[in-house]
Amino acid sequence: MKIIYGPKGTGKTKAIIESANQALNTAKGHVVFVTDTARYSYDLNNQIRYLDVTGFDVVGEDGFRGFIKGLVAANGDNEYIYIDGIARITGKALAELNSIFTAMEKLENDYDVKFVLTCSASKEDLPAFVLKYVD
Repeated sequence: MKIIYGPKGTGKTKAIIESANQALNTAKGHVVFVTDTARYSYDLNNQIRYLDVTGFDVVGEDGFRGFIKGLVAANGDNEYIYIDGIARITGKALAELNSIFTAMEKLENDYDVKFVLTCSASKEDLPAFVLKYVD
């Protein structure tokens, strides 16, 4: 798992879009980009599967965790899953999302999928369960 972090307005979305586009150069499987807006769909290579969760009625932490598990279960060829704004998508504070990070870590280990996420917080404000994934 990789975390792209920083306060609002520091270029996290631009960085995750660039990372997703670059992943196509080495990925043997599918690259998926998950967010809660259609705004960035044209910034990504058209080979990347773009998912705006607002069209799937994903609500809260449990809903998002189920959505991610379903995404992995539905296609074993998904290699990279990029998530822009996990706290915003779930409507929860980052500190309350330990169970989602635990679930993603298990999915990475069990299904060989890699997650890359943006988190709107400075490094010193990241919870320990997120900080362990920061380079």
